[in-house]
Amino acid sequence: MATSQQTGAMSTARKNRLPDSRFAFPHERKEPLIDAAHVRNAVARFDQVRGVTDAERDRAWRRIRAAARKYGVEISARGWRELVKDNTRR
Repeated sequence: MATSQQTGAMSTARKNRLPDSRFAFPHERKEPLIDAAHVRNAVARFDQVRGVTDAERDRAWRRIRAAARKYGVEISARGWRELVKDNTRR
């Protein structure tokens, strides 16, 4: 069986040690923004986060954009609303 290091996944223990500020959605502790791969994952999964307000999504998008600049990740979407495929699923 592959370990979390072999798959690139973060261990639960490591995730639990991260400060809230390292997450796109800090109150939910969803979408850690610790490297380029996690930033790309946060963008890809943005529309899968449930139970958050549009204001929380606005703040998360700003955090993702800042992390993308930090890690050199190019994001083609101009805003998070472009990523949400079905507005009723939020």
